Amino acid sequence: MPDVLFEIRNQIAHLTLNRPDKLNAFNRGMALELQDHLLACDEDDSVRAVLLTGSGRAFCSGQDLSEFPADRLPDFEKVIDEYYNPVIRLLKTIRKPVICAVNGVAAGAGANIALACDIVVAVSSASFVQAFSKIGLIPDCAGTFFLPRLVGLQKATALMMLGDKISAAEAERMGMIYAWFEEAEFEEKTNQLAAILAKLPTAALILTRKALLESSTNNLEEQLELEKKFQQKAGHTRDFMEGVRAMAERRPPVFVGQ
Repeated sequence: MPDVLFEIRNQIAHLTLNRPDKLNAFNRGMALELQDHLLACDEDDSVRAVLLTGSGRAFCSGQDLSEFPADRLPDFEKVIDEYYNPVIRLLKTIRKPVICAVNGVAAGAGANIALACDIVVAVSSASFVQAFSKIGLIPDCAGTFFLPRLVGLQKATALMMLGDKISAAEAERMGMIYAWFEEAEFEEKTNQLAAILAKLPTAALILTRKALLESSTNNLEEQLELEKKFQQKAGHTRDFMEGVRAMAERRPPVFVGQ
């Protein structure tokens, strides 16, 4: 059985972490499969959006510590370079928008992989835990980059040091995630969001992601110049021309992702 289920339906790539008996804890196989699937989605022009979720009652409980030998320390540098950093880089460079549908607990690396996605939604029973301090580690998977930008430095510091469990409702309230849904409507609502993204002008969405990422380090003048550069690129896409025509003809636009 694969560690990551992969299916394309209606221009949406569905990626499902699939070690439910281990609460979808990350191991080498899952990491490499997820990287391969994200690369495939990036290269497949038929894919217009990616929906990442988990099977069973968890999204991802973090690193599977049982993968490491009990008689020696893990090589954290190798694990991060081989498992996690490539996933985070792919999530922020893939040329398709990525929704993460957190279907249960998202702990440690699992929480930060979720937060690296473009839009994060959660089921009402989901929880987020920066569990690293509980075992004497620091947050990785770019958690120290994304979380303070989502909730502020003080809140992120406390969540990471104390390892508090945050409910889906709390996560939405503090701006950590976009929305949460009740169990009965979770799958339908997340699929609806993915379907909306799959019909939007893909190139403009990815340029928006890039602009937001660079805003973290740019000053105002640099950001204004970046927006001008990216707007020039967006203005030369087929989807921009379609948007203009559709507005003039008073009809919904039909974007093709180019």
